Amino acid sequence: MSNNRKLNVFLPLLFAIVLALGMYLGYKMPGAQSGSTVLFSRGGRSALQETMDLIKVKYVDTLKVDDLQQEAIDGLLTHLDPHSIYIPPTNLAEVNEDLEGNFEGIGVEFNITDDTVNVVAVLAGGPSEAAGVLTGDKILKVNDSLLVTGNGITSDKIRKLLRGPKGSEVKVTMLRRNKQMDIRIKRGVIPLYSVDASYLITPKIGYIKISKFAATTYQEFMDALRKLQRQGMEKLVIDLRQNPGGFLDAATRIADEVLDGNKLILYTKGKSYPRTDYKCEKPGLFEKGALAVLTDEGSASASEILAGAIQDWDRGLIIGRRTFGKGLVQEQFDLSNGGALRLTVARYYIPSGRSIQKSYSNGREAYDEDIMNRYTHGELLNKDSIKQADTIPYKTAKGRLVYGGGGITPDIFIPFDTSRFSAVLTDMYTRNTFSNFAYKYYNTHQDVLNRYKDASGFTRQFTVTPELYNDFLSYARKDSIHTERVTAKDETEIRDRIKTMLARQLYRTEGFYEVINAGDPLVKRAVTELEKAKE
Repeated sequence: MSNNRKLNVFLPLLFAIVLALGMYLGYKMPGAQSGSTVLFSRGGRSALQETMDLIKVKYVDTLKVDDLQQEAIDGLLTHLDPHSIYIPPTNLAEVNEDLEGNFEGIGVEFNITDDTVNVVAVLAGGPSEAAGVLTGDKILKVNDSLLVTGNGITSDKIRKLLRGPKGSEVKVTMLRRNKQMDIRIKRGVIPLYSVDASYLITPKIGYIKISKFAATTYQEFMDALRKLQRQGMEKLVIDLRQNPGGFLDAATRIADEVLDGNKLILYTKGKSYPRTDYKCEKPGLFEKGALAVLTDEGSASASEILAGAIQDWDRGLIIGRRTFGKGLVQEQFDLSNGGALRLTVARYYIPSGRSIQKSYSNGREAYDEDIMNRYTHGELLNKDSIKQADTIPYKTAKGRLVYGGGGITPDIFIPFDTSRFSAVLTDMYTRNTFSNFAYKYYNTHQDVLNRYKDASGFTRQFTVTPELYNDFLSYARKDSIHTERVTAKDETEIRDRIKTMLARQLYRTEGFYEVINAGDPLVKRAVTELEKAKE
């Protein structure tokens, strides 16, 4: 009873002390005597976040806060390396699709000519083929009211209309031989292949073209490798030209297939990331046959990992031109607004210990202009013009000198062929004259073109006749191309390109590379070197 009496006496006193202390601390808080209204609890928030909050609440005009935030993030990232980027919510799905190796849609390839959307290819086994869509059909409408012809139509708009969740249905109005028809297509999962071609260049030498390193690349590579080995392949060309990279895992797993033992493929390390080694883990499918890798200034990141590991272990020859020079590792972090931050978290180093990353100390603009500067300085034309960033060379396992700090320098240099881009040819390329002509020619000569069994047969047997060549020149003139400027060398290129684009129309990328490689100087040199090699 006495304890309760004491508690009743002291409780009011305790509350009074707490109240007085609270008033005193409140009086001492910043802004308490200034007359300003405290809108935000500052807590541990940064000045950047405080600024964004104040602009959002107090600024005189209404702003699009999402756009403002994106500009602020982009501005912040300009002070980092060139490969740390912000991906807005509207772009994230498309960016991820490219690396995941598939998307959900109807399974057609199209182009836009004369303000009309033309179906130039139908994916075998895809939703459109099942619905009866044919190459040569023209898309007039999507879902009744959406007209897709005219000046305002773009490839991006068409893709957004045709893509959608697997199982959903889209009605497409097609024009086929001057007759309109409505076709209902149930969307499905559409693969995005990263191995563009695989075939035998000679009875013993195989060729595999890898366009990027996606989630499905390793399995595609293994399927191609097994197919070629069944056909008798003993030596291999891997083409990494214009391959911008992608998933690190895809590159290391492919490296494991061509390197033996438990060799180091690369290691990564960063301020918050301790060194991590990536080594061969199992017997590979192609550890012994002679190997050549084709590279150029567009080969970057994961491409450079694969080429660099092969070079450092003296496993094969690198043929072509110096690679891009990207040796930074990005990790993607999802953001609350639905976008993502792809942030550089480490650098990677290939087995000799060299970093491939070129300098970005002069800012992003200088970094982005590096390839053009290489051309201006003559590096794409002359090996002696290559500027090595490292003053100290590295040694491979067999003692060869190699250099880092700016990409992979090839063992055998092949210059860029500038003669292929005369003024008249450049006009034809920029206006898609070759591909548009091939599409129209295919639609009117299917009976002739479908006689060829496969891409190999087409490559060996098809020739561009004088009649076909003149038909192309007539088409080009209608496309405002000044054909009177065509030289004898231009004619050779035009004939080769007509055949190449017809092969692509018939056999997609497989046909394209099989035909174009027949005259490619890098491929020819690779074949010459591999034919001389014992392993």
